[in-house]
Amino acid sequence: MLWYCSFTWFPGTTRAKVAERVVQQHDLGLNHPENIRGWYNLVGGGAGFMLVETDELKELTEMLQPYMDLMSWDVHALHELDYDKEVERLKGVAREAS
Repeated sequence: MLWYCSFTWFPGTTRAKVAERVVQQHDLGLNHPENIRGWYNLVGGGAGFMLVETDELKELTEMLQPYMDLMSWDVHALHELDYDKEVERLKGVAREAS
């Protein structure tokens, strides 16, 4: 399953604190980079999101919890849509509504 994990730094969180924690968790083998499909920061800093692929909810929670004193997380499950198939499906929905 693919998870959208957006984050926002708490006031007072610094780049140095985040860097230290990321490196610490990496060195402990707890960031699970094999599950991170994308990691994006918003321009200006202090917020961004990761796309994490895992079917293990416990693993995702264990991955995010060590950062909860530095940032808040907003996590949502994602499912991919095939554009052409979805348009065809929606044509049927629109016809039924008319």
